[in-house]
Amino acid sequence: MAGDAKRIEDSPEFTNLVVSRWTVASILTLLVFITYYGFILLVGYSKETIARKIGDATTLGIPMAVLVIVISFVLTLVYVFWANSSYDRKVASLRQSLEEQSLEE
Repeated sequence: MAGDAKRIEDSPEFTNLVVSRWTVASILTLLVFITYYGFILLVGYSKETIARKIGDATTLGIPMAVLVIVISFVLTLVYVFWANSSYDRKVASLRQSLEEQSLEE
């Protein structure tokens, strides 16, 4: 059992899988943080921009806040699409190849 775990950890496919997941998750997390904290900094340091009227009762801050939520939602969808189309397939392939190797031994 411990030998199987060590063999999995040492396989280059597993290393590539971990690196790709880490890379995608880091990029998407960074984009969410930039979006969110960019909006928060704009609110904190440029209130006149956020308070600018763009309609009779709406300020620029309202659509910008909605945009932050939409961007976060879209980035989550990107991750889910990537995970379902690429990551899960690679995990299944790796699992199958390791099981086949176990049966051969």
